Order: sequence, then structure tokens, then C-alpha cells
Amino acid sequence: MLLSAFIALIFQVVPLPDWLAVVRPAFLVIVVLYWSIGAPRAGGLFFPFLCGLALDVFRGAVLGEHAMAILIVAFLAIRFHLLIRNKPIFEQALIVFAALALYEFIVWCIDGWSGHTLNSGLRWLHPVTGGLLWPVVCGLLSRTHRPR
Repeated sequence: MLLSAFIALIFQVVPLPDWLAVVRPAFLVIVVLYWSIGAPRAGGLFFPFLCGLALDVFRGAVLGEHAMAILIVAFLAIRFHLLIRNKPIFEQALIVFAALALYEFIVWCIDGWSGHTLNSGLRWLHPVTGGLLWPVVCGLLSRTHRPR
């Protein structure tokens, strides 16, 4: 679980060209969602909080901004993990899209409240690409553990 989060953090902060950075999904949030749905007791809420703090440190954002957003999304995933886990992969991707949109909305609100400049509407492409990437992430990460 920690190795996959570390790899996702590297994918999240590696510099990309502007045209490719626009469609980069929130890899760390997707991995946290996967582990919150697949093994909710393994990391609990401490794992998403630490991942969010690491993302705050690496991005230079307001400390706790991403931590709070990831924590809220992970709480909802842990709370409804039995319902989400039994859905087909297409419906899971739609739920992950909604969770990533909620994550972006929370980060957008915190950016606005803290006086940071708000980005363009292109930030809302991240949930779309994250939802499209969900089946691939499930396929890769499901090989690393056996769900109960």
C-alpha cells in the first residue's frame, strides 16, 4: 500500500509539458480511493491524511489543503466501500469520477478562500481522466493483494 502511494506521488509531482499536465489525473487520490475501497481497515483515515500532507509538501500548497480534501473523499469511500466494491467496473468508474470531482471542488474552494489565484476551467478535466483511468488502476493494484 505504501509503495503504490509513493509511486502515485511521484507520478503526481513529476513535471510534464503544459499540454500534458492539463489532463494528468490525480494519481495519489485514485490510489487512496482504491485502498479505501479495497482494504478500508488497512490504512484507515491516517493513510489518506499522510498522503495528503505529502502532496501538500511536494506541491508547496497550503499545508493541509490536499490532506483535508483527500481525507473527506477517503472517508466517503471507506463509509460506502461495501456498496462500491460490489458494483461493475463501469459504475465504479462513475463513482470515482464523482469522488474526484468532489476532491477538485474542495481544493478549488480552499484555493479561493486562501486568496490564491483560481485556475481556469481545465482543472475539471482531472476527474474525467481519473474516471477513465480507474479500470487500469484496479487491474494493476488488484494483482498486489487479495481482497477479503
